[in-house]
Amino acid sequence: MSANLVVPSDITICEEKKAIGRRRLGVLEQIGLLGMAPMIHIHYSKLDTGDKRKILSRKYDPDDKSEVVMICKRRQESVRKEVVAHNFLWVTAGGMAGLTWWSFRRYNYQSRLVALPFIFYGGTFVGRVLGDIVTNRNGEYGRDRFLASLPAKVFFQG
Repeated sequence: MSANLVVPSDITICEEKKAIGRRRLGVLEQIGLLGMAPMIHIHYSKLDTGDKRKILSRKYDPDDKSEVVMICKRRQESVRKEVVAHNFLWVTAGGMAGLTWWSFRRYNYQSRLVALPFIFYGGTFVGRVLGDIVTNRNGEYGRDRFLASLPAKVFFQG
C-alpha cells in the first residue's frame, strides 16, 4: 500500500517561478488571515490560511506583461479581496451583537443571552455581503474568483 504524496499544484509552481521577492502584508490582510478558521485537509481542494499568506506575500515584476504573471497577479488580488472582506464578517457580527446587548439594557441578562447568538450568527451573513461590497469582490469576474479558489497543493498522480 503506497502513501499519498502531496506536491505543489501547477499554479503554485508558476507563482514561485515568476516571483521576484517578498511583498509585505498590510494590516487588514494580516488581521483577515488571523480571523480565518483553521482547515483540516482531506482532499486538498481548498486554500488554507498558510497558503493564502504565501500567495499574498509574493512580489511580481511590475514591468513583466506575460500571461503567466497576469494570472498570478489576478489570483493574488482576488485572494487579497477575500482576506480583507473577511474582516467585515467579524466586525459586523460583533457590532450587531453589541447593539443587541445595548438595546436590551432594560431587560435581565437571560433575555440578552437568548438573543445574542442568533443576532451574532445573522451578523456574519450581513458582514460577508458588506465585505464583498466594500472590497468590490461582488464585481469581480468569475474567472478571478475561480483562480483564487485553486488549491496550492494536490496529491501526486503517478
